[in-house]
Amino acid sequence: MTTPARESSSDSESSSDRAHSFNKAAAQYAAARPPYPAALFDAVEELAGRSLAGARTADVGAGTGIATAVLRERGAAVLAIEPGDGMAAQFRLTLPDVPVVRGDGNALPLADASHDLLTYAQSWHWTDTERSVPEARRVLRPGGALAIWWNTSALDVPWIFAQHERVARATGGKPPSADRPADSVAVRLVGLSDRPDFDVTRRRIRWSRTVPLDLHLANIGSHSAFLVLGEERTRAFLDSERAHLREALAGTGSDEWVEEAYVVDLLVAVAR
Repeated sequence: MTTPARESSSDSESSSDRAHSFNKAAAQYAAARPPYPAALFDAVEELAGRSLAGARTADVGAGTGIATAVLRERGAAVLAIEPGDGMAAQFRLTLPDVPVVRGDGNALPLADASHDLLTYAQSWHWTDTERSVPEARRVLRPGGALAIWWNTSALDVPWIFAQHERVARATGGKPPSADRPADSVAVRLVGLSDRPDFDVTRRRIRWSRTVPLDLHLANIGSHSAFLVLGEERTRAFLDSERAHLREALAGTGSDEWVEEAYVVDLLVAVAR
């Protein structure tokens, strides 16, 4: 599933509810959400112009540590910043030896010019860019980089497109369309592309994973649109979706395994 870009100001209360909804489903999030391909971290190094090894890094909106774990494996000197109680608690279970600091991208609890890299994995859209962009520039050293990315669903796969249409109907979201990826990137670049102190590059990386049907459904249910929908309505949707997918996958050789196809949308902004 794709992640929404910035919420409008009129949706601020709803946006806050959705942002905090992950805390009650942190274990489900950790177990079901997709990871990120190695090619993503290769691209971050390429576009940032430096190795992750030894880079002083803050993973902002770290959640349960899906990206943080890989940054550490790649040799980054990484700490996590996470505002949510439930997510931070799950992070500590998953990565007990990585420091996690409470805070968010709108007011980073970090010193001026102290970091080589700031990463936002699935979390930049929860920030107010009028605050988070200047904060990122404050914290980054000259030549440091802000790396922002999302796992977005590959909507050119027919069954994935159809699923997103059903999700939109169930949750009141925006239906998918062919030009949606371009539109969402334009929104995400607000506050970055027109700043003379950042050089911004975009890269898109396609990848996939094959998972049991139950895990795929748990992934859907871990998204904020369903976490705020209510348990009964979410369960009804997931039961219906199981039937849809078994029918759609009947000719593939197995109706209990799902190949999820993604396109990672990556933006790297290098501080001048």
